[in-house]
Amino acid sequence: MSRNPATPQDNRQRSRSSKGKGSPIRKAATPRPQGVDGAYGRSGSGLQAFHLQHIERLLGKVLLFARPADAVVSYYFRENAKLGHRDRGIIAEAIYAVLRRRVEFGQFAESGTGAATRRLGLLGLAATLGRDVLSPFLYPDEAEWLDRLTTIERSSLSPRVRANLPEWLYDDLVARHGEAFTTALGDAWLRPAPLDLRVNTAKISREEALAELETAGIAAEVAPMSPAGIRLKGKPALNQLPLFINGGVEVQDEGSQLLCHLVAPKRGEMVVDFCAGAGGKTLSLGAAMRSTGRLYAFDVSEKRLANLKPRLARSGLSNVHPVLIDSERDAKIKRLAGKIDRVLVDAPCSGLGTLRRNPDLKWRQSPESVLELTAKQSAILDSAARLVKGGGRVVYATCSVLEAENEAIIRDFLATHENFRLVPVAEVLAEQKIEVPELPAEGGMLALYPHIHQTDGFFAAVLERTR
Repeated sequence: MSRNPATPQDNRQRSRSSKGKGSPIRKAATPRPQGVDGAYGRSGSGLQAFHLQHIERLLGKVLLFARPADAVVSYYFRENAKLGHRDRGIIAEAIYAVLRRRVEFGQFAESGTGAATRRLGLLGLAATLGRDVLSPFLYPDEAEWLDRLTTIERSSLSPRVRANLPEWLYDDLVARHGEAFTTALGDAWLRPAPLDLRVNTAKISREEALAELETAGIAAEVAPMSPAGIRLKGKPALNQLPLFINGGVEVQDEGSQLLCHLVAPKRGEMVVDFCAGAGGKTLSLGAAMRSTGRLYAFDVSEKRLANLKPRLARSGLSNVHPVLIDSERDAKIKRLAGKIDRVLVDAPCSGLGTLRRNPDLKWRQSPESVLELTAKQSAILDSAARLVKGGGRVVYATCSVLEAENEAIIRDFLATHENFRLVPVAEVLAEQKIEVPELPAEGGMLALYPHIHQTDGFFAAVLERTR
């Protein structure tokens, strides 16, 4: 959901993770890879030694946190084009294991010898491939060091180390939710996110989509909350699947799908997706409108809007109108003031709800960067609110778990906009017969967390302009 140029897009799916249970380093033997694709293919001990050299070099670049980790990794692989597909997978898995468990691994690495990037690389490989696979090329002191770490139970580590969060973020979450909640949330962020699909019900029913997936040999099930959601078991390739190519399904986290149900657009209405990005939620809104009315997709990035075009073509929608704007004060926005029925404000945010997919964000964000974002969020919400007519609604949403970006923005907005009221999200969802567990009892706003709802971390509030 974050549209901050310094953060990755939320719709990138990742499966990089470590197990996070029992000892910090997995003891169980993992079958050693016997061959690797590409010109640098190796087998046996040469395989892991070769990968470790790349992991050391790449970690040195990634841990600078000057750019998003996925961009740094992609650029490195382009520079080393002879790396095979499996080579890249092993290297990337280890890199992201280090990013997820940086506090934990950093503490362990303090007791080792040699270059810090090598120690972290060994920990990343041990977490993803297993300790025993590393044996053929470890120095004796490294082998002794890793063996000693296998005796440490994660439960004996301090709560913040187990949560693998920067101190400022850990303290913020504990102050609001308590230590047990924060520890469970931190543990959930160490695990891979599921791959969710949204069925384009304008083209196909969910039952038909499930049947097509089964025919293709892809295991899937009905998503727990979203009426059009499907959750895949595993991370199958979808690009060549006819169901995907023909626009029958789109990749979209279930939490993101619920945000569109909070907008609840009706046929024939005028709707604005204020920060459309690559258009995942735009397409969901257009399908809900049955391709009627007029749906504007605003964004400040021409590249992101260009990425929407092929998805829009697959969807078959004819009511979507992408519009490039220069800021929330663009004249194109002012011309629509007071004319819009529904507005979705998918605000630029820290993206801290997406740490299962983008673990580097917890190291690249800071209290200072969040403060800059909150000023921008308030300005965008204020501009978007001018669009709706009497009785119209604005849905403000982020993929953040911070109060400063969420509830605080809504409180400040309502304090300065007496012509708006907060509509309880439970009321909106009940109208669509959608059940979400553990909805907040106070405030009537939506808060989703991966350890409770198995979605990314999301926040949303529904604001209605009184007539």
